[in-house]
This record gives sequence, structure tokens and C-alpha cells, in this order.
Amino acid sequence: MSIRHALLALLSEGPKYGLQLRQDFEARTGEVWPLNVGQVYSTLQRLERDGMVESDDEADGAQRGFQITAAGDDELRAWLQAPAGDVPPRDELVIKVMVALAVPGIEVAELVQAHRRHLVELMQRYTRLKEDVAEHEVAVALVMDAEIYRIDGLIRWLDSADIRLRRAPRPEPGAAPPPPVPALVRRARRLGART
Repeated sequence: MSIRHALLALLSEGPKYGLQLRQDFEARTGEVWPLNVGQVYSTLQRLERDGMVESDDEADGAQRGFQITAAGDDELRAWLQAPAGDVPPRDELVIKVMVALAVPGIEVAELVQAHRRHLVELMQRYTRLKEDVAEHEVAVALVMDAEIYRIDGLIRWLDSADIRLRRAPRPEPGAAPPPPVPALVRRARRLGART
């Protein structure tokens, strides 16, 4: 999630204060992604430094208003139109499973199932929350849908990982380790560039 661009989007509606931006951000995302007010102000300072926003220099602290500049509007529109990156995201769950493969004494299949149970419970919780979203709260419903689909994707990945782990031969003591993950990621990037 680009906080920088989310703040530019909120400022495209008109001038706002830092605290108001935080509240609007959390309201628009269904409070799924809490935002620290310090993070808002540090991001606004960088945006101002980069010429993307202007502030009311006369006001101090929480009363300082910000507005988007033409350069900020151009940046926002370019970001909205740009396709999402093709580099695999740094998903903590994926990293945990990859790291667990090399940790002695860790039963990776049990770890996978524990995370799967947690994600199923989380998906059920989001599904219940979504039922309470009013019909006019389209943005909140979209956030809930995105989170449910993201979690569903992780559950499917864990199911696939479980099958792969069960089928994988146990490495022989002293056998050469598998190729490092960065090499595999580079190979995946090359494959993605060909399509």
C-alpha cells in the first residue's frame, strides 16, 4: 500500500489537515489498515519536499493544512494508471514457510496447517464483517472483498504447499541444499518478462 499515493488521492478532493487525512484514510479502507498520525506527517513532509503538496506555512502542527499541487496530481494519475509490479511481494507468511524449511526440528507441514487454520478463521471474520457493510459503503465493501480474496489466495497457496511438502522426498543427510530463493526469484522474473 502506497501511503504517499493514498494521501495524494485524499488531497485531490481538496485541502485537508494531517489528522483529517488519517481519519479519512482509515474510513476509506474500512479501518483495515490503521495509519499512525506520525506516519501521515512524515509522508506529508516528504511530499512537500518533493513538490507534490503545499502547506499552509502560517499554521502549526495539527492545524496545518495541505493541498495537492499540479505535480502531485500528475504523480497520482500516473500511479493509478501504472500496472502493479511484477516482482513477487514480500509476504511474511511465504517467508516464514521458506525459512522453516531450513530450520532443524520444525515440522513444516504442521506450521502450514497452523497458519491455514488462522487464515480460515480470519476469512470467516471478514465475511461476517462484510455482512454489516451498508450498501452505499462501496469502498469499505471493496476493501473487505480484496482482503477476503487475498486470504483465500494464501489459503490456496498453503494447500498447494502442503501437497508439495507431502510429495517431496526427504533430503539425504549431507546432500547439497536446494538453490537459494533469490536465484529462484530471478528465474521467475525472467519467465515473467517473456510473457
